[in-house]
Amino acid sequence: MARVRKRSIHLSKLCSFPCCRPISTGEHAQVGVKGYSRVVYCNEPDSQEQIRLKYRGNYVSTTKYTAANFIPKSLFEQFRRVANIYFLVVACFSFSPLAPYSAPSILVPLIVVIGATMVKEAVEDWKRRVQDVKANNRKVEVYDRNSCSFRETKWKNLRVGDLVKVHTDEYFPADLLLLSSSYEEGICYVETMNLDGETNLKLKHALAVTSSLCDVETLKEFRAMIKCEDPNEHLFSFIGTLYYDCQQYPLSPKQILLRDSKLKNTDYIYGVVIFTGHDTKAMQNVIDPPSKRTKIERRMDKIIYVLFSTLILVSFIGSLFFGIETKKDISGGNYRRWYLRPDSTTIFFDPRRASVAAFLHFLTGLMLYGYLIPISLYISIEICKVLQSIFINQDQAMYDEETDRPAHARTSNLNEELGQVHIILSDKTGTLTCNSMEFVKCSIAGTAYGCGMTEVEIALAKKRGERLTEPMPSDTVEPAKSVKGFNFSDERIMNGQWVKDPHSEDIQKFFRVLATCHTAVPEVTESGEIIYEAESPDEAAFVIAAREVGFQFFVRNQTSIKLHELDPESGETVDRVYKLLHVLEFSSARKRMSVIVRNPENKLLLLAKGADSVIFERLSKNGRVFEAQTKEHIDRYSEAGLRTLAIAYRELDDKEYTIWEQEFMKAKTSVTADRDVCVDKLADKIERDLILLGATAVEDKLQKGVPDCIDKLAHARIGIWVLTGDKRGTAINIGYACGLLRHGMKLIVITLELPNIEALEKHGDKDIAKVSLESVKQQIQDGKSLVDREISTEFGLIIDGKSLTFALDEKLVKCFMDLAIGCATVICCRSSPKQKAIVTREVKSVTRKTTLAIGDGANDVGMIQEADIGVGISGGEGMQAWSIIKHQEDSVRIPRILVNCLQRFGKK
Repeated sequence: MARVRKRSIHLSKLCSFPCCRPISTGEHAQVGVKGYSRVVYCNEPDSQEQIRLKYRGNYVSTTKYTAANFIPKSLFEQFRRVANIYFLVVACFSFSPLAPYSAPSILVPLIVVIGATMVKEAVEDWKRRVQDVKANNRKVEVYDRNSCSFRETKWKNLRVGDLVKVHTDEYFPADLLLLSSSYEEGICYVETMNLDGETNLKLKHALAVTSSLCDVETLKEFRAMIKCEDPNEHLFSFIGTLYYDCQQYPLSPKQILLRDSKLKNTDYIYGVVIFTGHDTKAMQNVIDPPSKRTKIERRMDKIIYVLFSTLILVSFIGSLFFGIETKKDISGGNYRRWYLRPDSTTIFFDPRRASVAAFLHFLTGLMLYGYLIPISLYISIEICKVLQSIFINQDQAMYDEETDRPAHARTSNLNEELGQVHIILSDKTGTLTCNSMEFVKCSIAGTAYGCGMTEVEIALAKKRGERLTEPMPSDTVEPAKSVKGFNFSDERIMNGQWVKDPHSEDIQKFFRVLATCHTAVPEVTESGEIIYEAESPDEAAFVIAAREVGFQFFVRNQTSIKLHELDPESGETVDRVYKLLHVLEFSSARKRMSVIVRNPENKLLLLAKGADSVIFERLSKNGRVFEAQTKEHIDRYSEAGLRTLAIAYRELDDKEYTIWEQEFMKAKTSVTADRDVCVDKLADKIERDLILLGATAVEDKLQKGVPDCIDKLAHARIGIWVLTGDKRGTAINIGYACGLLRHGMKLIVITLELPNIEALEKHGDKDIAKVSLESVKQQIQDGKSLVDREISTEFGLIIDGKSLTFALDEKLVKCFMDLAIGCATVICCRSSPKQKAIVTREVKSVTRKTTLAIGDGANDVGMIQEADIGVGISGGEGMQAWSIIKHQEDSVRIPRILVNCLQRFGKK
């Protein structure tokens, strides 16, 4: 029996921006040309057309070796050591009469050393294979056309074109096109932290034409064709077209579900397999496990060359004098050293062939003096490495009490590199931060609320020599109860005391905006508790803050939002219903979001929140009463590393709103190329003459001791680069919070979020790549000239993912790396896993210094593998990097333990 589908919020009716609808652009004209030639026959994986295309299967392997190449590849790794090559040659000669000792005496030690190392490599790779087998044998439901039902199959058996059904909390087995879901409108929530490091849920939306495919009967008749881009590593883009019922429907990333992301808060989805196995975007971002050699090993090779040269010289001198003396043994028929019987001897001592005897003596000398190159040297160093690994694992300073987990040196190969680290490349989410947003302070009507000081504030105060007026960190201020996302304490507001405040009316409006201006969805747990699913952690923190103060958001539907509010007059909790008319959603270009509602008093209100620079310029003359004080508070919050948003509202006239809505709906339903531009202009038109209420301050909690950790690393002259999948604004805020970016440091921002570039993108200009490359080139050159001109100034470089793609072009990469190395701090935002790995490789190549990469998500594995030293952390994104690299690198719990590791076992 088919399951009843959920009646969800009709987000396409709620959202005034086309975030949930694919829009046809000039990009889709590329479908069918080179690079956009993939064809998928939906629900027909057995058709001749699909079979003829010979796409890859869904089997995935991340091992370094296979059964066929293990012996040759592993032997190659062993004989990269020069000493091993020497001993192999000597072992071969030991079977000849030239050898001054028996063959086993040299062959057995060589076999033991090489064999032991190969066994270690085999064990580590076998563990990687076990992980692959586990992933490939996961179960998923696939549609069987013969029985018209879903049957379970293994991930590795999936084929392009298969219809699959994925249930909540399951990972997607391949890259899928979303057809429909348990929600009527075909929406679903996806967790992508394994791909981009972000733990907030992403909203995906099926095409309206496929959202009705909700049971096996309708799926039975479903036939369609997809033409799309070829496999690539770009996580945030997708170009394709769905051909269905003689119509064409453009596809966007909103309809694509990527492998290794997880379905959340949705009972099930139906999808079509587009990319399988190593063609998926996740696997396109994976690099082969590299073979790493430490500087000591490379230096040992050079020492071996010197010793080998000495050995040749000694053997040559000895054989030269041997040849001269041997030749003198027969002189004019007389035997000089008759007791050696030179007239009856072997070729090794024949005075008639003295040159040959000298050469053979030379070869014997190479073996005889071979102990100049001791095979025990490598064994001794390996023993030292193993012992150091044991010390790391047992060191109390590297033990985390919270999780009862010590550090783990998963391999002993790279420990000695810890003392030579020059640059650290770090992930942000879950590594520097806990990825846990908390509402900590706010400014309302020019008054600052919220007690306590953040860790960053305390560090700044100590640095300036200021007296701590609030010595207690905000994370130790205990509110009435512990609430995730809420770390606010102020007796003037909490427990209903805000009604006695002189600005109670403004406080009421402020928290009403937080409770209504969002896209969060309330979910009731089995215990009756209300939790919120929001598109970002800070949005969830705002809704939770409003609830804790007395404005509980508890119901949302297509047309209204319902709140439990504290009535200031009666002191009782009352229900208030706000009619929801429009949601003008947040975007990186707009830097704000608004909702238009009608309150129970029948007043039309526009409620807005956004970046202070954007909100302040839209304030009315009468709405700037608290502007100066609010700006001062925002500056103070920003200096403390807190993320701030300004809160404002305006009352709308019914006549003005009616005229605007007609224009707005007309723009929304248009199919012209400038549709988005028109919608943005009309949104901007209504978001004017606002009245400022105040500002919020939320904290993305840093991992314990991060500012102190970074300060110690800076004193050790170790450079830090942050490579993150987060947005630019988020990364910059955290940069300030943890001390990577310091006030007074000049920022060089390289971005393609420029008006001229965005205009070309909207019109699908074919020269967009060329223009973007020139733009990035110009920005890099400007930045480099600025750094060269102001030598005494500290610079921080910020670059986004799109710009990074062009900056890593072979024509620009050297110039970009010169600029980056000249900056004190580098932050790469919206970086894909592959970009992280490429940046790490370039840093290693250009600087020729030891690099250390640290991260906790599966999206960090490429970076970790590419660096000289890789460190996996059990952090806020889970333990993906910990588990994936645990047989290759080092693993620690939190960054402060990394400092202990570097101090105690490396650089001090």
